[in-house]
Amino acid sequence: MLSQILWRYLAPKWPLVVGVLVFQLLQALASLYLPSLNADIINNGVAKGDTGYIWATGSWMLLVSFGQILAAIIATWFAGKAAMGAGRDLRRDIFDRVAAFSEREISHFGPGSLITRTTNDVQQVQMLAMMGATMLVSAPMLAIGGIIMALRQDIGLSWIIAVSVPVLLAAMLAIVSRMVPLFRSYQDKVDAVNRVLREQLTGIRVVRAFVREDIETKRFKEANEDITQVGKRVGDLFVLLFPLAMLILQITTIAVIWFGGIEVDRGQVQVGTIFAYMMYVMQILMGVVMASFMVVMIPRAAVCAERIGEVLDTDTSLVWSETPTRGQPTPGSIELEHVSFTYPGAEEAVLEDVTFRVNPGETVAVIGSTGAGKSTLISLVPRLVDATSGTVCVGGIDVRDADSAELWSGIGLVPQKPFLFAGTIASNLRFGKPDASDEELWAALEIAQAADFVREKPKQLDEPIAQGGTNVSGGQRQRLAIARAIVHDPKLLIFDDSFSALDLTTDARLRQALWQQMPDVTKLVVAQRVSTITDADRIVVLERGRVVGLGTHEELLESSETYREIVESQLGAEAQA
Repeated sequence: MLSQILWRYLAPKWPLVVGVLVFQLLQALASLYLPSLNADIINNGVAKGDTGYIWATGSWMLLVSFGQILAAIIATWFAGKAAMGAGRDLRRDIFDRVAAFSEREISHFGPGSLITRTTNDVQQVQMLAMMGATMLVSAPMLAIGGIIMALRQDIGLSWIIAVSVPVLLAAMLAIVSRMVPLFRSYQDKVDAVNRVLREQLTGIRVVRAFVREDIETKRFKEANEDITQVGKRVGDLFVLLFPLAMLILQITTIAVIWFGGIEVDRGQVQVGTIFAYMMYVMQILMGVVMASFMVVMIPRAAVCAERIGEVLDTDTSLVWSETPTRGQPTPGSIELEHVSFTYPGAEEAVLEDVTFRVNPGETVAVIGSTGAGKSTLISLVPRLVDATSGTVCVGGIDVRDADSAELWSGIGLVPQKPFLFAGTIASNLRFGKPDASDEELWAALEIAQAADFVREKPKQLDEPIAQGGTNVSGGQRQRLAIARAIVHDPKLLIFDDSFSALDLTTDARLRQALWQQMPDVTKLVVAQRVSTITDADRIVVLERGRVVGLGTHEELLESSETYREIVESQLGAEAQA
């Protein structure tokens, strides 16, 4: 999976990758050439007292060094540009894929894990691409080229290389092999920390209301301790890795000096040759260390790439038609025919054989006990999830055959938990209609009974809104969400228990304004309070996912025992008269 992702996102940037390889090659060649120049200065210049040779060769050596530095800078710039671009494209594709997910896929991965995969996991792959591009040529060139050049200098000391390189490789592989399972565990622990932190931040009011600060602190401490322990074990291996490499490097250097000094004393080689040999040995071992460093990065990046691949390879359950039907014969109508829905892995259906119709301009309410399937039913209409069986039609067209943009543009949804985005009141109201005028915003606020509290704000429409709308009350958040749906100018308004945070007076005024000022807009209302739906054209009564009653308030009082029980529990026996 790692190789597939790197190929997919780096291949389009091949000019940058080629540039990296070329300049890395030049840098490696310069590195291999410099020790030879150094040996020449010592053997032919210092030893013979030839000052002119020292100046000439030293100047050339300085020029080669500057060229090496310049090649390294250019190669790093190309590598950074290619890696950052690949990371950008990868994040974009993950976001596009997640944006197309239904609630089913998002619940499967979890929001915290999806955030980690889009940020931390991509960063690890991006870092590997960056480091791999800069070391892809230089590491093997330094190792292989260094061996060739060292043997050319003095073949008698080759046994030192034959011993030190395998020892270093064995040490590196022994440590790296222990890191692989730890990296996978570490990414899972990152998910756990993000999940706990996200829950505590979004549910801070509940935490404080139930005096759970100590318990939640302990819960975070446990998740934090878990990731710390895994990170510590990885760190311990890292601490061992590089000192061990340096130990082998230093021992090898001492061996070259010791046995090379014996050869110099015998007159078999010159001092400059030994210096060059020592530099080549250091380059060889540094090439091995660089390769080992890459090997250390690869397992973690591979784990991250696998997690990213899981997201990219997951197809959304919402498959839109390649030849969608455009234009709605009956805008605002809803028709459910023998609709059933079962969550993956569930033993029982949430909805079963649900059939009813909503005509354009009608107000139809859905009521039932907790867990009856009301919110699931609402989710089927805008196609947030697909029915397991049966047909859901909106505007006279099966939602599976509809054009997604056309379907959603005609629906104004107010979810059970209204969410406001960071920005201003105006930016939230214009979320579904960016070109809406201030007059349209105020008109929607009037209908939603939110105009009064907005006018009381110092900046009115430009009043800042925190992420999630946490700086306004629950009732204000609901009314702003309703106003946002109205500004969208839909043919169909869906309210998923959207009046629960309103007092009875505000609820009544809001419904009266909706009914009177938007008579042609179809309204599908899920409610818990009977008082909210008594004036609906029809009421659908759900019980355990089945329709057990359908009619007006008066009709259901006589025909539906379930509805009578709901009314009696809320309004009392006198309300039935």
